[in-house]
Formats: sequence, structure tokens, C-alpha cells
Amino acid sequence: MEEFKRDFELWPSTPMGSSSYLQFVSNATESPSEEVYDYIVVGGGTAGCPLAATLSTNYSVLLLERGGVAFNNPNVLLEENVVANLLQADDIDSPAQAFTSEDGILNARGRVLGGSSMINFGFYSRADKNFYNESGIEWNMGIVKSSYEWVEEAIVTKTDQINSWQMSVRRALLQSGIRPDNGLTLDHLQGTKIGGSTFDRTGRRHGAVELLSKAKKKNLRVVVHATVERVVFSSNTSLGLSATGVIYRDTNGNTHVARIHEKGEIILSAGALGSPQLLLMSGVGPRSYLSSLNIPIVYDQPFIGQFMADNPRNQITITPPFPLDDIGIRVVGITKSFYIEAVSGMVPFFSPVSPILFPDSYPPLNLTVVSISEKVSRPLSTGSLRLASPTNASLTPIVRFNYFNDTRDLSQCANAMRAIVKMLRTPVMEQYKSMDQHGQRYFNFVGQALPQNEFDDEAMGEYCRKTLTTIYHYHGGCLAQKVVDSHLKVFGINALRVVDGSTFIVTPGTNPQATVMMFGRYIGVKILEERKPN
Repeated sequence: MEEFKRDFELWPSTPMGSSSYLQFVSNATESPSEEVYDYIVVGGGTAGCPLAATLSTNYSVLLLERGGVAFNNPNVLLEENVVANLLQADDIDSPAQAFTSEDGILNARGRVLGGSSMINFGFYSRADKNFYNESGIEWNMGIVKSSYEWVEEAIVTKTDQINSWQMSVRRALLQSGIRPDNGLTLDHLQGTKIGGSTFDRTGRRHGAVELLSKAKKKNLRVVVHATVERVVFSSNTSLGLSATGVIYRDTNGNTHVARIHEKGEIILSAGALGSPQLLLMSGVGPRSYLSSLNIPIVYDQPFIGQFMADNPRNQITITPPFPLDDIGIRVVGITKSFYIEAVSGMVPFFSPVSPILFPDSYPPLNLTVVSISEKVSRPLSTGSLRLASPTNASLTPIVRFNYFNDTRDLSQCANAMRAIVKMLRTPVMEQYKSMDQHGQRYFNFVGQALPQNEFDDEAMGEYCRKTLTTIYHYHGGCLAQKVVDSHLKVFGINALRVVDGSTFIVTPGTNPQATVMMFGRYIGVKILEERKPN
């Protein structure tokens, strides 16, 4: 209990009002053995927080989060520590939980109230139009717009005042032909733009957790350190199969049961790894696979855990010949097939997770670095997810993304890296070159340098494979029109929805957090509308 209290110590420089969500929060060890709500949301992350806050307008809501509260953790809250937040990831209790896919690529997932919005680089940009058209989800674009605005008025900072590296990359994008110049905008527009951020002008993070402050106090209960182990079902001849509750465990090992009232729902918002994992552990999944693990079959659903995708990230990283105070991401170049982002900061390399950022080498300690990263926008390669344990929900599932299995993804990576080469040749990038003893200027690359001939497809493909890492935008596992319908209801099961990135066929735009937060708010509004009296 004492450890939990320390989570709630107020951080001295916190703006007034941002901590008001703490009034809803309690530790799972304080929960009753049984309780009943209108809605139970599993996963207090990027989608779950706005969803729970919205539903609380008219109904009682229980929000269950396996992680804790990071309110006094400077690695989570301060932009200057965003890389350290990832590098200190472990598999025990850190806000960022490290895992390695079967592809051998190090990755991370959120394990904290607010989810991955509390461990990312904060860049905020809305989805592209193709995302909506191809999502398999029914959209009311008026509600989409108002849902984005609901998020943005609370936690997003917009400023066109950017530091030197971000400004240089912006100019290099434009000089190399990634046009037009779209200035400062939250919209997804082809060309070069400055986006929003969930870090404010002082460098403090405002994640999805702060959207809980919009909830109705009497209707919302948030329980942290609550690991949901399975969904409970019932079946009868008139209604068919229905979700009726969940079983979760606290840190003392005690189990708790939470059930829903009539007309209520269980909503899984545990993320692209957590939601398919929980369905499988609950007996919803491929019959043959569940039988092999001796999991009682509740509903045969062959597509759960399938179509897992992660956008490949490759980058060049250099050490500039002068110190920089730049931190974070503010600028992006948008094309039809890839996106380019500028990243910068002082990076402490003291963790075995360092290859998350630099897979090909270990630079010196506390190195000032600047990077230009590319993201394949719509990877065609997909993989699958399976359980690490049929009974232990705290273990991250085993996942394979099959990066570059479809060679068209590799071609897109090569094209993106050629665009970066073109940027490096622009006049504005000359200042970032070092000089050797003979007066020759060169980029001091960290890790593998780019191939000398960027038009050598084989060399560029090898570079992409060797420098592959993640941009943390993995998705799939509960796809719309495969596992859930256009309203996110699980096929064949009443009172059960999935509302998170596991339902996405493609990742939305350059960075998904804006759309995932909108998504939680949007579905909450749609559910409230569904239950309005005729």
C-alpha cells in the first residue's frame, strides 16, 4: 500500500487541474471481491481512458489497468527523459514494458495508466483519409472531428516555434522535394508539416490519462495494478453467448470478479497485444490452437491473433559537430508510401535495451545525436500472436511481425532511404558535417553508414534489413470485419467489444496516438447515442 501511495505524490511543477483524475484511482488490493457496473473497460491506455471518461457521462464504469500511476515519474513526464523512459524498460514493473518479437526486434508496450501515450515521443497528427475508407469501421465524420477536438483542447500543444534540428530537417524535406509546405497543422497532408505534441512548451507530458479528468466523478472507478485474467461468459437459448464479467488479480495474488448490469458491456482496450491475448485466454480463438493449450473453447474464432503488423522503421543517426538542445519530434514529411520524421536529443546508453534505438552499434555514453527516421506507411507483411502462457496474463504474448516478408515493403524502405540521402545532400545539412584532419567534411554516422550507391537495390535492401527497428506502431490481432463488426462488437458474442489498435487494418497516419485517443472518445459517444431513448 505504501508503494501505491508514493505513486500519488504531486509533482511540484504540475499545472493546476492536470492531477484531478487521481480522485478516481485506487489500487486493486482495495477492491471488493465482487462488484457490478454498467461498463467494464479493460485497459486504461490510450483508447481506454477517453472511452471510460465518456461512458461515465451517463453510466457506471470500471476501468481496469494492469500498470500503476506514473504521476511522479520524471522519465515519463519530461520530454528530455523520453529516451531514458524506453531504455529503462524491464519486464517487471516499469511504465514501458520491454519485449522482443520472434523477428528478433526489441520493442515496448505501455504498462501504466495512460498506456503508450505515456511512453511515446508525443507527436500528434490526425489520421489519413485512406485509414477511414479502408478500416472496416463505420464512421460519422462529424463525431470524428468533434472527438479529435475533445482530446486536443485538453492535452495537445500546437506551436510553430521549433528548434534548430527540427527546423533544418523541415528545410531539407522541402529542398529535397517533399512538398508543399503545409506549415503547422494537425491534419494529415502530403508534403512537409509541423505537427502537434502532447508535450507542452515546458516539456511536460500530457497523456491520455489526463482525459480521465473529464469524467463524471460519481460514475467512474479506476483500478490500477489489476491484471485481468479472463472474460466470463454465459449462454442461453434466447440470447445466445454473452460476456457477463471479468476476473482480475491484484498484486497480492487475490482474485476479484466484476460483472455488468443488463444492457452493459465488457470493452477490451488492452492494445494490439493485450486484447487478443485476453480473448485467447478466455477461450475465444482458433479451436485447434485453444485445444492444444487445454483452454476450454467458448467460441471458435480463427482470426484472433492474426494479421499482426508493425511498421518498419529505419534511420540514419549522426553526431553533430556542435551541441544541440533539441529534444523530441515536431516535423514530418508525408508521401504516399512512407513518412520521414526528425528525432533529436541527448541519449544515455546504459541499458541493454539500447538497440531499440540503434540496432547496429553501441555509441558512447551520453551522446548527443540527431536522426532522420523513415516509416513504411502501409506494410503488407503480417504475422501472428500466440500465448506465452495459457494462464498467466502478466506475460507478454509471443508475436512475430514478419517484417519485409513481402518484398514490396522492402522496396518502400529503400525508396524512403533514398529520400533521406537526397535530404542529406541539401545545403541546410552541410552544417551537421564534421571535418577530418585533412579538411574533408563528412557525416559522423552512429552505426552503419548508408550504402555509397543508393541506387543499388541489393545494397539498399540489405541496409534496410540490417538497420531495421520498430517505430512502436504495431497493430492488428482483432481486425475489423474479421473479429469485430463495423461497430467494434465481437462477432458471435453479445455485450463484448474491442476498442483499440488491435482492430486496425492499417496504422492511422504518421503516428497513431491522436487517432487512438479520438477512437476511444468516438466509440464512447456512439454507445451513448445507441442507448438514448427513441
